[in-house]
Amino acid sequence: MSFQQGLSGLNVMSKNLDVIGNNIANASTVGAKSSRAEFADLYANALSGAGSSPVGIGVQMATVAQQFTQGNITATDNSLDVAINGGGFFQLTDPTTGETVYSRNGQFKLDKTGYIVNDQGQKLLGYGADANGNVIQGATSAMQLPTSGISPQATTKVANEFNLDSREQVTDPGASASPRINFTDSTTFNQARSMTVYDAKGQPVSLSFYYQKTADDTWNVYATANGKTLSGSDSAPTPIQTLTFSPDGSTVSPTTTTLSIPASTNSSGAATLAIDPVTWDVTGSTQYGSVFALTNQTQDGFAPGQLTGVTIGNDGVLLARYSNGQTKAAGQIETATFRNVQGLQPIGGNAWRLTSNSGDPIKGVPGSGNLGTLQSGAVEDSNVDLTGELVNMITAQRNYQANAQTIKTMDQVMQTLVNLR
Repeated sequence: MSFQQGLSGLNVMSKNLDVIGNNIANASTVGAKSSRAEFADLYANALSGAGSSPVGIGVQMATVAQQFTQGNITATDNSLDVAINGGGFFQLTDPTTGETVYSRNGQFKLDKTGYIVNDQGQKLLGYGADANGNVIQGATSAMQLPTSGISPQATTKVANEFNLDSREQVTDPGASASPRINFTDSTTFNQARSMTVYDAKGQPVSLSFYYQKTADDTWNVYATANGKTLSGSDSAPTPIQTLTFSPDGSTVSPTTTTLSIPASTNSSGAATLAIDPVTWDVTGSTQYGSVFALTNQTQDGFAPGQLTGVTIGNDGVLLARYSNGQTKAAGQIETATFRNVQGLQPIGGNAWRLTSNSGDPIKGVPGSGNLGTLQSGAVEDSNVDLTGELVNMITAQRNYQANAQTIKTMDQVMQTLVNLR
């Protein structure tokens, strides 16, 4: 019977070497997971009985178990490369069959229509976003980056936070003067600062504020857009607001003012549209005995922009970057895990498909539940331990040789029996 045991051992060790060889071959495959051959002994049922001590008839391959341990994460130069740090799989749809497959390989790129795909052309699945950049969770679809640019947005709010120097002298010449301020004469105002706002076409408008002290704790504020006054006339400007500070300089009133920016011509010679209304907010401004300082200056308008790149957050949110400095969410990657990942069926191309043994996918956003977070600009290396696999290969080779020796020895025994005559 040693022939049978030896032959079964040769067969199983040959398959074990196949498994080890496949692991070694995929040691540099992104997202690849190593496998382990698992064995079981064999007994003939007919030889079993109460009180018997049957001799086994060999060994069999029980299963090839996949090892889903975490691989090392390596940075790349591609912002669309993504690594999963923890549990979960990317979900991909095959454009030909429509089947959803699962992968740990995060080497992605854009196709000609803006879809995020892998090397096999399978599309990455996730949540889309509306025109305002709000992610719409719950509806899974193939992820597509916008191929068009971002439309301009007119300014609706301007915020300035500053400190006016309480030690400065009064520069208001009084009501009898005409005009009370001359924007080209710095002796008629204390401080001036400019910023850029945008009309509905995204054209830049230079908005300037002039601060003129009229009395202790009281300041007139004038404004121009492309040199054109916002209040009064160009020959007789009037303040857009009078700011009053508390005696200790810590608070200002009022904090908001509604502006109407007239149509004008900017420095490039372009005719800009009127911007109306615009809220000017000076919340947090002070009047202390220190030099003038503009500590914050923001506005919510922007020029049109073209897509320049994409950034993927740890939670899978795709932020599209535009040439005008704006960013907007373009969607969110949805990942999936399974109650029994060992039950997934490998299908090649660094992908698996679900089976009845794996159970249905448990989907969610990266970082939730048992789903790992994502790292953009990186990939997960194969989890194959080359040193360990080489040791396993030597062990399997010795086992193969030992089983061959069993057959050889049994052959010699049988030859001895044949010669007994």
